[in-house]
Amino acid sequence: MNKKDPKLTALQFNECINKQDINGLSNLMTDGHTFIDRDGNMVKSKEAMIKSWIKFFEMFPKYKNTFIKVEPRNNLILLIGYAYWSEENPHGDAIWTAKTENGKVTEWRIYKDTKENRKILNIN
Repeated sequence: MNKKDPKLTALQFNECINKQDINGLSNLMTDGHTFIDRDGNMVKSKEAMIKSWIKFFEMFPKYKNTFIKVEPRNNLILLIGYAYWSEENPHGDAIWTAKTENGKVTEWRIYKDTKENRKILNIN
């Protein structure tokens, strides 16, 4: 497996999210990693994001992402699907983008799956 393939890097990163694998996430993040949630809130730096993932997994122990479509656009990977949060709030449609560099994720971003965001991201 080519570890520098942007699509594989993004899918490996998500696999670590779904397994709540903090070490795996850490290994796949650049030091200057940026995370942006669907409301535009930003966490900058690998160290800060590791702490955020730990808190997030404590709050949502059953969280998982499922992708229906994965579209590579050079070093930007577009991922369309839904997130499973909990029994009370089972599914949330979402669009993710992953920016990668040398087999690591430089930015992981989540968008609400809306017509406006699909237009911005040029999704048919």
